Amino acid sequence: MLNYEIDPRLLDKYVPCGTALDSFLGKTYVSLVGFRFCRTKLFGFLTVPLHSDFDEVNLRFYVRRKEGDENRRGVVFIAEIVPKQAVATVARLVYGENYMCLPMKHRLCTEKSKKSFLYQWQVKNQWCQLTAEAMGAPELPREGSLEQYITEHYWGYSTRRGGGSLEYHVSHVPWQVWASTTAGFEGDASGLYGTELGRVLQGRPSSAFIADGSSVTVFRGNKLT
Repeated sequence: MLNYEIDPRLLDKYVPCGTALDSFLGKTYVSLVGFRFCRTKLFGFLTVPLHSDFDEVNLRFYVRRKEGDENRRGVVFIAEIVPKQAVATVARLVYGENYMCLPMKHRLCTEKSKKSFLYQWQVKNQWCQLTAEAMGAPELPREGSLEQYITEHYWGYSTRRGGGSLEYHVSHVPWQVWASTTAGFEGDASGLYGTELGRVLQGRPSSAFIADGSSVTVFRGNKLT
């Protein structure tokens, strides 16, 4: 997870109605995230042959919404890349997310003393890549830390094409993290995310870490008007 501080004005057009940009200690962040879906099931029970294990890379930012006495902290995806067209189509239809299908590959090294991760995706004739390395053992993020803020968002929001927005709940245990010793992004991101966001990703991330992940349940969405 590569996290970049960003001018909030660059995200205004992506904020779904009914939500507001979230911040951490007065700073706004976008995150470029690479991970593996493993043993994926639709609606909690349906396994699609050849579509249960696959990579994803997404660019996300963070919002909040007040629901009664609850302050819901959520994620908005600017773009999500997967290597399987059927996965991209289902995600667009069910959750209204901006999924696209591109060639992808990964390399994971999970030795006991060292972790290294590489995710790559092809845009036209160029390969972009997200890399991170870490040492030692993972730990739960410190209370009130940026790592806790980034990993503990349990709602997703997307803009509906017909107007309004969609809210869905995401459930998982808190993730342990490794602080990255080296991490970065290489490639031209402008073609996918536009010139301004592409320029942000060319800079050095404000923080980078690896999360251990867990079982995750994504519930059906509710429409917000």
